[in-house]
Amino acid sequence: MARYGMLRDYRFPDVAEDVRGSKLYGLKDEKLGKIDDVIFDYFTGLIRYVVVDTGGWLKTKKFIVPADQLWASTEHKDDFAVELTKAQVEAFPPYNESDLESEQQWADYEGRYRSKWEADPVMHRMGTDRNITPTTQQMPGSLASKQAAASATGSADSDTGAFTEGGFAASTDSVVISQSAVGIGPRWDTFQDRLRERRKQAIDTGSVEESADRYRKAG
Repeated sequence: MARYGMLRDYRFPDVAEDVRGSKLYGLKDEKLGKIDDVIFDYFTGLIRYVVVDTGGWLKTKKFIVPADQLWASTEHKDDFAVELTKAQVEAFPPYNESDLESEQQWADYEGRYRSKWEADPVMHRMGTDRNITPTTQQMPGSLASKQAAASATGSADSDTGAFTEGGFAASTDSVVISQSAVGIGPRWDTFQDRLRERRKQAIDTGSVEESADRYRKAG
């Protein structure tokens, strides 16, 4: 069984608790699209990525963003922001949700996706003429930089390949995706809590046999 999946048609009892449909803005308040779905861990209910529907400006229609790279938009109520431009998004390898069906395929995609964060979308630090690829903590105004100012970053989980709060680290040879994207905002945190509470219902999207297997393995 694959470890990660999406909510798809699952709906929460209280629509206000669902972040799907919220808009996502990039650098300079550029609208990148809307959150169409989330990719979450079947075993923990924690969200690793949001799936963004661009509405057509991107050839492949959708792309993903690690949950710990988001923060609540200060300009748009109930919406979110990320430090990306459309040009950087276009450099990502095409997202295909069928890759989630195989852990190997998903690991391969994450590896290619990671390399683009580390190399191709070279970040430009504001106030200088230097092109660099900063760590998450170095990105001005990002959620991680705010978290880093308040507390130390988490350590890596060798079994899942994920930091608890680390994000992308340019100095390492692997991207570490947050397993605890909290503090993004009240709406997000409520959504994450509800997903963790209802994860077994949320993964019940296949056949009876598949559902029974997912319930058993998800514990």
